[in-house]
Amino acid sequence: MTSAGPTSGVRPSPPPGVVAVLGARNLGGAIAGHFLAQGWSAAAIARSEESLVGVREAGALGVQADGADPQGLAGALARVRDELGGLDAVVNAVSASRRREGEPFGGGPLADATLEGFRGWGSAVAEQCFVFISEGARALRAGGAGGALVQVTGGSSRRAMPGKGPWSAGAFSARALAQAAALELREEGIHVALLVVDATIESAKTASSTADSPRDALADQDEVARAAFYLATQDRRAMSHELVVTPAGDRWVP
Repeated sequence: MTSAGPTSGVRPSPPPGVVAVLGARNLGGAIAGHFLAQGWSAAAIARSEESLVGVREAGALGVQADGADPQGLAGALARVRDELGGLDAVVNAVSASRRREGEPFGGGPLADATLEGFRGWGSAVAEQCFVFISEGARALRAGGAGGALVQVTGGSSRRAMPGKGPWSAGAFSARALAQAAALELREEGIHVALLVVDATIESAKTASSTADSPRDALADQDEVARAAFYLATQDRRAMSHELVVTPAGDRWVP
């Protein structure tokens, strides 16, 4: 019988690092909090100072910047690297769609949608993902030690849905960008992964629209945060480039 020891196949936990999370409320705050709980240093990047109050109280560095603006995000990631002593992972948990008052969620049926609506649900999501990946990759390159980029998206990245075509277009774009980046950056030691949450996430943001939904049909923010941490800390010999999470009470579509 082989004795247990360093070669027993049990991989030690990765050493704590530094993560920057785009988004500070709801899911972004949960992700930053989970990394903190695992001993990491964490920063949250959000457009408003109000959004940063909670993560700062939890012990994260709060940086005000627009995650859709290349210069703003580049400056924010540089600040994270300087103040926290490095950068090992960047997670994009931003809800980038721009919903106008009275507009149906997802943009509405294509025959009834407007170009302005498409830009808010499709183009805005695609552009923000592009900024996240391009500036995130540059920031990790500057650190010289590789790292991980984790893009969070929804089930519309897997299949189009009636009444949500504009949003699906943005989510499909995010998936394509993540796939291209994963292929381009693997040899540089940068792991790019898409985290698909194929459900509505239970949070303060969705409370009014999910009040009558059974809890096991809603995704748990803390579980999604665990999934993001798993992807960000995978070993180079077993990397996932796409992970789908679905609560048991919601429908699952292969």
